Amino acid sequence: MDTLKRFYGFSLIFTLICLGLGVWYGYESTGTLAGTAAMLWIIVVLSILEISLSFDNAVVNASVLKDMDRVWQKRFLTWGIAFAVFGMRIVFPLAIVAIAAGIGPMETIRLSLNDPLEYERLVSSAHVGIAGFGGAFLAMVGLKFFFDGEKDVHWIASVERFLGRFAALPAAEIGLLLLAIWGISMLLPDAEALTFVVSGVLGLVTFIAVEGVSTMLELHEEKKRLAGAMVRSGLGGFLYLNILDASFSFDGVIGAFALSNNMIVIALGLSIGAMFVRSMTIHLVEKGTLAQYRYLEHGAFWAIIVLGAIMLLSARWHIPETITGLLGAVLIGLSLWWSVRYKRRHPEPVEEAVRGD
Repeated sequence: MDTLKRFYGFSLIFTLICLGLGVWYGYESTGTLAGTAAMLWIIVVLSILEISLSFDNAVVNASVLKDMDRVWQKRFLTWGIAFAVFGMRIVFPLAIVAIAAGIGPMETIRLSLNDPLEYERLVSSAHVGIAGFGGAFLAMVGLKFFFDGEKDVHWIASVERFLGRFAALPAAEIGLLLLAIWGISMLLPDAEALTFVVSGVLGLVTFIAVEGVSTMLELHEEKKRLAGAMVRSGLGGFLYLNILDASFSFDGVIGAFALSNNMIVIALGLSIGAMFVRSMTIHLVEKGTLAQYRYLEHGAFWAIIVLGAIMLLSARWHIPETITGLLGAVLIGLSLWWSVRYKRRHPEPVEEAVRGD
């Protein structure tokens, strides 16, 4: 009970506030208890959808946060909440519609509240670009983890060792991703193919830019450490995590339209889920769960690769969000079970896996 209150207390309070707002808005907009209950149910389902789709996000966030300075950990878990909840769950869908329709922000808000069907159509029309950018970024996050010749802990050993051998080949994962983007673009109409390729390349460039900034900052901070200054500021990791967080949010935001066209309902439901993902991240970092469960991080990164591949393929084929969430949950569940089995067979303390980053 103490653990629940410590790590999830704020999220539970936030959930109650959002549900209260949902009841008020539902009754104001429908005027009936049945309509209010239906709207409240959609908010609950959306929050569960967001949590199920983003559990791998919490694991990956924790894997990066554990190496960051405590100050920047707190900044990500506080400032990042505003970005994740307000930016990605409210501003992002509005920005998509504004850009796709070529209209101003106030007109976009009016459209989302008064004409939800047109709002959904405009968001869906931007799906190819979102799929290319988000899929490429997520795929690179996952591939970078496994294209690592120094990684000495392997879950799916034969595959991971095989990928690790290619680490000596410069930019092998970039070439693999570009081939995938080109192959999928060949299946699309010309106009959509161009949008998909440009968005995919931009997602790749964004990943490289964030990695480059992070590396430069870490080198600078290492020099300061040698000079007796602070060990690291964590700014590079902060930028990396926020972009990664945004990429994880794409599928949840787009998938939410399968349940509701109402911007307020979507924002309330996804915000609840985003808050619980933050709580899970804090729990994983402070309890050292990643160190205790040897293969959990591997399962999360395999889930990222699967999610990235699904996002890329969704430019051509519709893939239900339930499948996306189920595959991610299965991979993480299997890695967790494998970790528990390893601990039982090796009861001595398990040292934290060396990633070689």
